[in-house]
Amino acid sequence: MANNVSLSKLRGRLLISLIMGLVVVLALMAYGDFAQIGQAAAIFQWGLIPLILGLTLVNYILRFVKWHFYLNLIGAGDTPVIDSFLMFFSGMSMVVTPGKVGEWLKSYLLMEVRGVPFGRSAPIVLVERLTDAVAMLVLASGGLLMTQSGWQVAAAVLGLAALLVVAVQYRPLADLLLALAGKLPLLSTRAHHLKDFLDSAQTLLRPRSLAVGIGLGLVSWGAESMAFYVILLGMGLAAHPLVLTQAAFILNTSILAGSLVMIPGGLGVAEGGIAGLSQVLLGLSPDRAVVATLLIRFCTLWFSVTLGIGALTIYSRRLAGTNREAPAPVMASRDEAL
Repeated sequence: MANNVSLSKLRGRLLISLIMGLVVVLALMAYGDFAQIGQAAAIFQWGLIPLILGLTLVNYILRFVKWHFYLNLIGAGDTPVIDSFLMFFSGMSMVVTPGKVGEWLKSYLLMEVRGVPFGRSAPIVLVERLTDAVAMLVLASGGLLMTQSGWQVAAAVLGLAALLVVAVQYRPLADLLLALAGKLPLLSTRAHHLKDFLDSAQTLLRPRSLAVGIGLGLVSWGAESMAFYVILLGMGLAAHPLVLTQAAFILNTSILAGSLVMIPGGLGVAEGGIAGLSQVLLGLSPDRAVVATLLIRFCTLWFSVTLGIGALTIYSRRLAGTNREAPAPVMASRDEAL
């Protein structure tokens, strides 16, 4: 695989993030009291773990479906499903990089293996995050209404998302940006990359593709919210629609808060939000809140990193053992797919 230096840098950042993750785990356990943590963990119904991981897998599979759907929209739909699948899951190995920039690995692999220009597929990562954020806010809306707090931030996020969509779809603005880029010394030689980026973004942010992305996001993140609900049941909470609503609110708002910071994977921020809100809204003791937090993070974030490392390892070996030439870059987006 070309550009091994770039991959080596990503692996180095992943190692740093793993160390940070260990520090967060130890800090949470210290907060919950190590002795009490053991007692709280003994209460949990460990037989629920396969169900929790299964719900998490639903999230990942549906997000892969979204990724492959977007590949069709930008004209890379001829990418074999197995390649697309391994590219997507390889990107998950880097979700704990700052701002999730490591997820650009998917675009890098697509360029190296299929010849698709990086600028053409790069908007997919941004649109994935945008549609996921909107879906997660919808899932958290029940809790926002109940607590009467945080809705201002949610409204601001939705407003900015709408503004971004309108700005990208306004062609005169895109043409102006391209014209300015062509006149700047540092950007003039890269103006064609910017054009690829804007063309793909406009395609991906059309109403139909947005609706599909948000719809898939609602189901996928709904499954992960259900996974947290199952954990809460395993910790002894009674099954009730109110608990499910609060679980969706706690998980999605905490993950979104973690995504807004540049700390890898939102480490510390997301965990603090989940543990804190679980105590305030669900009445969990600190030790039980910490156990519930560690379980959902291990069964989601760190489960995804493990799957991603496995996929990246398999794909790297698969490519190393295959002497195939990369196809010519795809030069036209498939507007007719809309």
